[in-house]
Amino acid sequence: MLRLSIDALQILDAIDRRGSFSAAGVALHRVPSTISYTVAKLEQDLGVQVFDRHGPKVTLTAAGAELLKEGRYILKAAEDLQHRVRRVASGWETELTIGLDSLFSGAALTTDIAAFYAVTEHTRLRIARESLDGTWEALLDRRVDLLIGAPGEGPAGGGYIAEPLGSLAFIFAVAPTHPLAAISQPLSKADLHPYRAITVADSARKMAARTVGLLLGQDTLSVPDMQSKFALQVAGIGFGFLPETCARAALASGLLVEKEVEEPRQDEQFYLAWRTGENGAALAWWIARMKQSDVLQRLIERTAQGIH
Repeated sequence: MLRLSIDALQILDAIDRRGSFSAAGVALHRVPSTISYTVAKLEQDLGVQVFDRHGPKVTLTAAGAELLKEGRYILKAAEDLQHRVRRVASGWETELTIGLDSLFSGAALTTDIAAFYAVTEHTRLRIARESLDGTWEALLDRRVDLLIGAPGEGPAGGGYIAEPLGSLAFIFAVAPTHPLAAISQPLSKADLHPYRAITVADSARKMAARTVGLLLGQDTLSVPDMQSKFALQVAGIGFGFLPETCARAALASGLLVEKEVEEPRQDEQFYLAWRTGENGAALAWWIARMKQSDVLQRLIERTAQGIH
C-alpha cells in the first residue's frame, strides 16, 4: 500500500520553504492542526522522523531531505500531468514535433517559436532534422507532425496534405583547385565519373534512398547536412550541386567556381506538409503561421549565414 500522497508532499515542500508549520498553513490556506496531523501521520506511516523540531522552527532530517528532494520531482510530474490533461481537453497537443530538411536550421524559426510560446507555453515543442525523402517518411511514420521545407514531391499513397512554399535553384560548383575547374566545356558524365561526388545522405529508413545526379560506380562521400557538403567542396575534396543562394558569396570570393554541366539539376520545390485528419490547436497555429510568412526565404537566408 502506497503511504505517500501528493497532499503530504505539498505540505512538506511548503514547510521547508516557509520554515515553520504555521507559515506553511498560511501559504496553503490550511489550519495549523491539519499541517501537524499530516506530518505526524506521514512519519508514522513511513516509520521515520521527517523533521527535527526546535520550538516553532523545524528543519528536515537527512531522511526528510531525501524524501523532499525526490518528492519534488513527483510534484513537478503531477503538475505537468495536470496541465497536459487540461491541454488535451482544450484541444492543445501535449507535444508537437516540427520536421526540417537538413538543409535548413531551426534558428530560422526563432521568431515563430517565441510567438508560439506566447500563445501556449505548455505544449512541448521539438525540432527534428531529416534529409530528402527521410523528411516525408518521418511525417508518415508519425515521428514528426509538421514538415516545414520538405524537398520534392511527397510519396505516392496520400495520407498527407502538402502546400508549396517556393523553389530553390541549385548550381554545380567546385573549388578552383579541383581538376574539373580547368575543363572549359560543359561537364559530361564522362568528365565527372573519375572524381568524387559529395552528397547529403538521405535519412529515409524504409523508403528507397533518394540520390541526385550520381553515376553508376561513382566515388561518393555522404555527409549529414549541406553545411558539411559546402565545406568539403570548398576544400576541393569533391564536387556537387549547391543551393545558389548559399554558394553566392563563395563564388564571388573565389572559393568556388561555378561550372556548366550537360545535365543541370532542376530547381527544387519545397513544401509545407502535415497528415490528413490532424486538427490539434498547436498544429493549426503553426500551419496558419507558416502560410502567412515568407518562411522558405528565411530558412534559405539562415542557411546561407550558417554556411559562411
